[in-house]
Amino acid sequence: MSALTSPANGEPTPARRGRPGYDRDQVLAVAVALFNEQGYDATSVADLASRLGLTKSALYHHFDSKEQLLALALDEALGELEGMLDASDAAADDPAERLGAVLRGAVRVLVDKLPYVTLLLRVRGNSDVERAALERRRAFDHRVTALVVEAQRAGQVRTDVDGAVATRLLFGMVNSIVEWYRPAGPVDRERLAQDVVTVVLDGMRTR
Repeated sequence: MSALTSPANGEPTPARRGRPGYDRDQVLAVAVALFNEQGYDATSVADLASRLGLTKSALYHHFDSKEQLLALALDEALGELEGMLDASDAAADDPAERLGAVLRGAVRVLVDKLPYVTLLLRVRGNSDVERAALERRRAFDHRVTALVVEAQRAGQVRTDVDGAVATRLLFGMVNSIVEWYRPAGPVDRERLAQDVVTVVLDGMRTR
C-alpha cells in the first residue's frame, strides 16, 4: 500500500518525508505520468520527488537517476511489443493470420500499457537511452514489414502497396489510439483490436 493512502478510511495522507513510501513499480508509474504531462527533458528529479511527496534521497533509494527511470519505462513498452511479436510468430504458419495477431496484440499492449507506449512514441533520440529505444522500434518495424512482405508473396495481401509503407501506415493508425483512447471510456479493448484488424486487413487483402 502506498504511503499516501490511509488504511483506515482510504483518505489521502501525507507521505513520510525522507522514507520510501512506494515500491519501484509505483515510483515508475508516477514518473511516466509526469514525463508524459511535462515532457521528459522538462521534468527534474525534484519534480518527481515533489509529486511523490518524498525527498530526493528517498527517491534515489529506488532508482539511480531520472535516465534509469526513462530506460525502464521504455523497456516496459518495448518488451511487451517484442514479446507479443514473438508470440504471434509462434502462433500460426499463415502470414495473414499472424499479421492479424500482431495487430490485435499491438492494440492490447497499447491499451494495457498506455502511459508507457505514449512515452515511447514521444521519444526523439536526444540521449543514448532514447536512441537505443528508437533502434528497437526500427527492428520491430522491420519484423512487421517482413511479415507483410511474406503475406504479399503468399498472395494474401495486395502487392501494389510497398510493404514498408504499409507497415508505417498501419502502425500510424494503431499509434494514434494513444491520442484519444481512455481506459475508463466506452470503447472495449477487444472490440477495438478487432476493429483495427478489420479495417487494416480488409483494405490490404487481395481482391
